[in-house]
Amino acid sequence: MSRPLYAEPDAGLPIHSVLVQFPVVCFTLTLLTDIAYWQTENLMWQNFSAWLLFAGLVFGGLAALAGIVDLFMHSIRSHRATWTHAIGGVVVLALAVLNSLVHAGDGWTAIVPWGLTLSAVTVVVMIATAWIGRRLVYRHEMEVRHV
Repeated sequence: MSRPLYAEPDAGLPIHSVLVQFPVVCFTLTLLTDIAYWQTENLMWQNFSAWLLFAGLVFGGLAALAGIVDLFMHSIRSHRATWTHAIGGVVVLALAVLNSLVHAGDGWTAIVPWGLTLSAVTVVVMIATAWIGRRLVYRHEMEVRHV
């Protein structure tokens, strides 16, 4: 029997997996808007980056709370990859907070070089964390149960 492409609403999908998509998009778009600012020097892109970081941090905090609940409500905490995935999420949020502080500066020095570098490192850590999370689902067979 093949795996379903979607989950039923009451199939037990962790809320963490829904909420985590928002910071992923926001932090990735922050990298793109930082690159746009670097290329154009238009302050609009710096403002977009600051707002994207803020939105990503808000939803990242909510996703972290949901992840903590999921971690302690299910029997997956014994897997080493679970803790690696959780630590990766904390590192992503810490990098984003630091990046937000850097972006609080004015003009060119708020983005180039440290804001752009922090945005790129955040995206790389997100990719690694997502890979570990995907590995958890497929290697340890942690999947949505159909009721």
